[in-house]
Amino acid sequence: MLLYLRLLNESFGFAMNALRNNKLRTFLSLLGVTIGIFSIIAVLAAVDSLDQKIKKELSSLDKNTIYLFNDTFGPSSVPAWKREQFPNVNYAEFEYLQDNLPDAAQLSYQIFLKWENVKYEDKTMSNVNVVPVTHTFIDIQGFEFTEGRFFNASESNSGATVAVIGAELAEGLFGTLNPLGKQVRMYGQRFTIVGVLEKKGDGMFGNDDTSIIIPVNFIRRALGENKSMTPVIVIKPVKGVDMEAFKAELTQKLRNYRGMKVDEDNNFFINVFSGFTDLIDGIISSMNIGGWIIAAFSLLVGGFGVANIMFVSVKERTNLIGIQKSLGAKNRFILFQFLFEAVILCLFGGLIGIGLVWMLTILLTSALDFEFILSLGNVLKGTGLAVLIGVISGILPAISAARLDPVEAIRSGM
Repeated sequence: MLLYLRLLNESFGFAMNALRNNKLRTFLSLLGVTIGIFSIIAVLAAVDSLDQKIKKELSSLDKNTIYLFNDTFGPSSVPAWKREQFPNVNYAEFEYLQDNLPDAAQLSYQIFLKWENVKYEDKTMSNVNVVPVTHTFIDIQGFEFTEGRFFNASESNSGATVAVIGAELAEGLFGTLNPLGKQVRMYGQRFTIVGVLEKKGDGMFGNDDTSIIIPVNFIRRALGENKSMTPVIVIKPVKGVDMEAFKAELTQKLRNYRGMKVDEDNNFFINVFSGFTDLIDGIISSMNIGGWIIAAFSLLVGGFGVANIMFVSVKERTNLIGIQKSLGAKNRFILFQFLFEAVILCLFGGLIGIGLVWMLTILLTSALDFEFILSLGNVLKGTGLAVLIGVISGILPAISAARLDPVEAIRSGM
């Protein structure tokens, strides 16, 4: 054990000498390793940060939540021209399903609209996301409030002109004033603010902070329901339900309500939220694979660079190798000496790459409204990868050094 510790110490000394005596050559050789490790760890850190942000945003939603409407979240065998002919779900269907789905814990009716301008006195906020929903939406979405409340069943059913607004919208319109009880104008009407949502930050699926939530029945009364809108029935099943049986029951109920024949294909889509998260996981995995492929080319170049510098190092120290062997140094001692040196050199390049990623995460987190994370797992991956490249690129030069004949080595060095 002491022998290998001494060997590691000597190899570290040789590596440091190589760095000091051949700065430019060593720098160019390690540049590929540094870039490769930087590339893969930067991609992994970015993908992990994105994955964590998405999971945090989706944590309030049940994975079994269903979005029932005339389109699909992901790929479909139904051609686009046919999907465009599918009818929208409507409020009557929502009420029917609400009364006839015993395994549904909660249903909500929502309409997706184009952005709208919202005014308060002389202030106007443009491109505001208007979210018309029923009062049950809060039981599915799980909003948290800094002030006020969500609109109740009576206000929802009557289509009252009340609204819940996001934190940024409240700040933009009212500044330091308390928004509760204040009235904003849109669609030619005055809406009374009854609640302010807790600030969450910009999300992957919209920004609640810049949204205004109103009763869906106001929109149905004021604008009607037409093709320019996208109505959705959001369904949250009871816990522990058999999802396949629940989807089959939901399909049959809606087909019966629409009077569809047995041989007719469904003209609606049951989008389970878990399918959407699986789609996102697939995209994240593809991004990870893409990052590894990109980094592999840099690591390949870096590996060749380190192998080259190690062959040169063997050539320069041929006489020393011969002397060590003549004094009794075994082949494995010579082999491990050069192998450790290659690993140490690659480890330097890897640590520099990881350090650059760490600085980049700090810089981007402070500059953008997004938290970039360099996890311990990714640091260990980068370190392990650097060591692996060192072993692969150093093994051939180390073997060639270990196989040198001591007499020939001393003679060639004279």
